[in-house]
Amino acid sequence: MGEPPVDDPQDTRQHDTRTWVIHPEIRNAQRDRDPARALEEAVALGVALPGLDVVGSEIVRLPRAHPGLLFGKGKIEELKTRMQAAEVELVLIDGPVSPVQQRNLEKTWGVKLLDRTGLILEIFSDRARTREGVLQVEMAALSYQRTRLVRAWTHLERQRGGLGFVGGPGETQIEADRRAIDDQIVRLRRQLSKVVKTRELHRKARAKVPYPIVALVGYTNAGKSTLFNRLTGAEVMAKDMLFATLDPTMRRVELPDGGPEIILSDTVGFISDLPTELVAAFRATLEEVLAANLVVHVRDIAHPETEEQNQDVRTILASLGINEETPQIEVWNKIDLLEEDQRAATLNAAARNDDIVAVSAVTGQGMETFLTAVATHLAGVRHETTLDLTFAEGRKRAWLHEQGVVESEEQTEDGFRLSLFWSDRQKQRFEQL
Repeated sequence: MGEPPVDDPQDTRQHDTRTWVIHPEIRNAQRDRDPARALEEAVALGVALPGLDVVGSEIVRLPRAHPGLLFGKGKIEELKTRMQAAEVELVLIDGPVSPVQQRNLEKTWGVKLLDRTGLILEIFSDRARTREGVLQVEMAALSYQRTRLVRAWTHLERQRGGLGFVGGPGETQIEADRRAIDDQIVRLRRQLSKVVKTRELHRKARAKVPYPIVALVGYTNAGKSTLFNRLTGAEVMAKDMLFATLDPTMRRVELPDGGPEIILSDTVGFISDLPTELVAAFRATLEEVLAANLVVHVRDIAHPETEEQNQDVRTILASLGINEETPQIEVWNKIDLLEEDQRAATLNAAARNDDIVAVSAVTGQGMETFLTAVATHLAGVRHETTLDLTFAEGRKRAWLHEQGVVESEEQTEDGFRLSLFWSDRQKQRFEQL
């Protein structure tokens, strides 16, 4: 394709990489999703990465994947003609591409190529903010990089950092020193274990605070961060962009009508066909979900594939050990985007189920109903607290022991100091004594 263009020294604007997105639709693949929707999501992934300008996209239907080139020779030439006309520099393949296929296609087309895993890793690298998030991305990237040829085009390095799949200094040869990568993975794992221990200490400290943890989960772009911001007033990045949030963000929220305070946790969005090694890369986020007293599954109810997205999220939650026994609420978000008759039907359907709430995080509709549902589901959740009673409050002390909520107690100058492990319902009954 020739040498990359030289920037005009008078032009300080960055040159966005002209990008083409391809969704291979293989005839015998076990996929239930609409290929047009899959392509739309793949384009959104490309848009989510800074420095890319998506100039074209298409579905390529195949009877089977060709081992060496993925596509047939005729289709490869046809695509090459179109991409050259559009001056494409980067191709995103919405699916797995083997190292051999990547090398052959890059050579044939004269472009850089990323498969779905590589692209998601680049996005993760761009979004990760906490120390643990950065370390986990680096580990996942090294494991991925170890198996394939990774070359960098130096003109991309001027625009952004990243992992080296899209841009990075110098050339990475196909026979890179794998031992050096393995050594780096060992070092990262050692650093990560220290960070995880620190998080464990923080989590134990939180467990002693009488605030139940409520974790927001859902498909990426379902509106979790917008809901989080609506409830907490926090300014978490909330854009119409895939993977806008990658590190867990936690804030205290006070429930209405004198209800308890909770810790609300916003987490990374799930996505279809997310490789398991990338799920593992975000243990920080997932651990917050596992430690939650209540899981709130936020769904984009206006999305044409809301049911398929729902199934994807449930599959990943199940793989984490979160099943039907874990207290959960479904939040049907974005009802403001529905037509009037659809919105009425959705509100009626949600009203018939105690575990479903229909809301609009943008307009605020349904927020009080949602918080009331959270309070109801947490009523039976027990948490720790410390209580001081005077000697005159013997009847209250006896009731607490009868309920079996006293973990320990010590006598003080004025009475007794009790460590309790009780539910909000028990607390309310105690306050009525």
